[in-house]
Amino acid sequence: MDLGLAGRRAVVTGGSKGLGKAIAAELMAEGAAVAICSRNATELDATAEELRKRAALGAFGAGSLIALACDVTVPDQVAAFFEFATSELGGLDILVNNAGAARPGQFGTLTDEDWHDDIEVKLFSQIRCTRVALPHLRRSEAPRVININAVYGRYPDPAFLASSVNRASCLSLTKALSMELGREGILVNSVNIGLVETPQWQNIHQRRAPDLPAEEFFGQLAAAEVPLGRFGQPDEVAGIVTFLASNRASYIAGASIDVAGGMGKFL
Repeated sequence: MDLGLAGRRAVVTGGSKGLGKAIAAELMAEGAAVAICSRNATELDATAEELRKRAALGAFGAGSLIALACDVTVPDQVAAFFEFATSELGGLDILVNNAGAARPGQFGTLTDEDWHDDIEVKLFSQIRCTRVALPHLRRSEAPRVININAVYGRYPDPAFLASSVNRASCLSLTKALSMELGREGILVNSVNIGLVETPQWQNIHQRRAPDLPAEEFFGQLAAAEVPLGRFGQPDEVAGIVTFLASNRASYIAGASIDVAGGMGKFL
């Protein structure tokens, strides 16, 4: 299926690993020109080199890639990154707000600093990046904003209390923006992940149960929470993100789509 993304210009935040890397690769495979950012310059450079090599070897489509280090919690860095990206890409059609970090902890363990850091990297990163991107998206013929959120925003987990609360705010932001910006033809949607095997979960494994084999650790968690009985993979999320960015999703706005293997006891 041709998704019509050849020549489209996309920004993916948090693009150095995990979901962001998979999303960037999928967009490139469809022929999009992609700009990625991450606050870890070393990881970012390694990912950019890998994806460019894969593209050059014909591993996927003709899309191109640029990268620049950026901490999405710092407004000046966000502004500088988008100025660089839109200049290099010649504009912007797709914004994927993917930056985020898991911050496990129940209410009694979370400090004010924990709460502040979590809301900065989740809610405020989406606010800042969307605000800076909007003038460019308004000049696009097919503008899209896709926010990567979590089912915890609809299905709170006390073990991930800050994420549960702040992702609920992100879902509300997505819906409100879809209503405001939809009148301008800018489609805003949310993709909510459940248990997906990313470096964040690998870090949680090392903190919680370093002596337990990864397959067993992830298997136990999935058995308790996920009807499909397994963790998801980043490319399973990247596929729906790329679809939402495409011409095939031209009448989808304000949607909140779970990619979670059935996880979440809600309607």
